[in-house]
Amino acid sequence: MTASAESTAPERVSQRRFPDFFIVGHAKSGTTALYEMLRRHPQLYMPPVKEPQYFARNQSVPSGRKKTFEQTGRRPETLEQYLSLFAPATPEQRVGEASTFYLWSPVAPGRIADARPDARIIAIFREPASFLHSLHLQMVQNHAESQKDLRKALALEGARRRGRKIPRSAHWPQALMYTDRVRYVEQLCRYHEVFPREQVLALIYDDFRADNEATVRRVLSFLEVDDGVSLAKTEANPTVAVRSVHLDGMMRSVRAARGPVSRAVKGTVKALTTGPQRRDILYPFRRRLVYGEPRALDPSLQNELRARFEGEVAALGEYLDRDLLTLWGYDGVR
Repeated sequence: MTASAESTAPERVSQRRFPDFFIVGHAKSGTTALYEMLRRHPQLYMPPVKEPQYFARNQSVPSGRKKTFEQTGRRPETLEQYLSLFAPATPEQRVGEASTFYLWSPVAPGRIADARPDARIIAIFREPASFLHSLHLQMVQNHAESQKDLRKALALEGARRRGRKIPRSAHWPQALMYTDRVRYVEQLCRYHEVFPREQVLALIYDDFRADNEATVRRVLSFLEVDDGVSLAKTEANPTVAVRSVHLDGMMRSVRAARGPVSRAVKGTVKALTTGPQRRDILYPFRRRLVYGEPRALDPSLQNELRARFEGEVAALGEYLDRDLLTLWGYDGVR
């Protein structure tokens, strides 16, 4: 089993379950909303930790990072930690997880197939220009990206592939290769190479937005659970714009108490307030001061991106037997 190359007690692992299904991406395409809705279904179990990313990550990670999972339950580093995420599930429930890196990762499909060859795979595709616009804003918000201008960030890809111009806080530089995310047919083919087609469900973001209920019913039917259960629509992971990367970094440092000044500020606030008061003071302040409504994608850049990815959209449409060029407004893009 590729994913279990590390040393883990076989008897403990054998008593735990690998997921029955995976929401593999893309990011900023409704995956969080779908994850939150499916978590409410009584026949399904999805852990509180979204984005475990276990099958997409380099298995050789610094041992010091293991403490993060033990303290917060985020990003498991070992197979045992990963499987422990699903321990609360009952035998009657189908188990799943959602990691958006699984779709563009070249290694994740094979690793998932090795671990669970009968798994169900759910992928969501979004019009490339709007997808990259939203993804770039998210990367800036997460401090993985320091370049606030999408056009300039795209122009940096060549240098970044050579290991240059990479932000110091970018823990996974490959994630900054934005155009790699739009190789939709290649990504889908990687899953079809290791899974039968009937085990892979490809969704279109526009359908999820236009008729949320029908799309969720389709997913539930695909997972072979009761599709008559009413699941309230969820708006999750909204796109926001970071006003100042530097100011956002300072606020994060205060929250995490990194450095003597930040620790002093947080200590003072903690001494003068209760936990709820701190949340009431710091969170709205950070939201108003640091974040704002995102600007619409520049029309000229939108046209450039659509011209650039028109072939990919046409290929995906042909692959899925659907007219995505018309749906996504690529008619007469040139």
